[in-house]
Amino acid sequence: MVSFLSSLNPWNEDQLVQVLTEPRSALGKQYKKLFRMNNVQLHFTEGATRLIARKAMSKNTGARGLRSILESILTEAMFKVPDSKSEGSQSIKAVLVDEEAVGSDCKFTTVRFTDGD
Repeated sequence: MVSFLSSLNPWNEDQLVQVLTEPRSALGKQYKKLFRMNNVQLHFTEGATRLIARKAMSKNTGARGLRSILESILTEAMFKVPDSKSEGSQSIKAVLVDEEAVGSDCKFTTVRFTDGD
């Protein structure tokens, strides 16, 4: 029996940003589709995606850690969006994840429109 030992090089920031944005099944695209199911647009700023990648690098979690970081940022929004539909005239139309949202306790910014807009 032959044993193999190999080491993996950690992914850099650009590679992790690609995982978030480019493949057909990119995590960012998956979350955008999830929000679209509630007729809400999800937007990430370039700075936010880079900060998310840096957080994954600092935790040494690589691409696997990206999902948990996104979940921690977007979980509250995923619960607020459907609730806003039942609140009446002030439903959420868009969620923006920017650098401030990634680096703070305020996880996201919402854009609300009245039904007449």
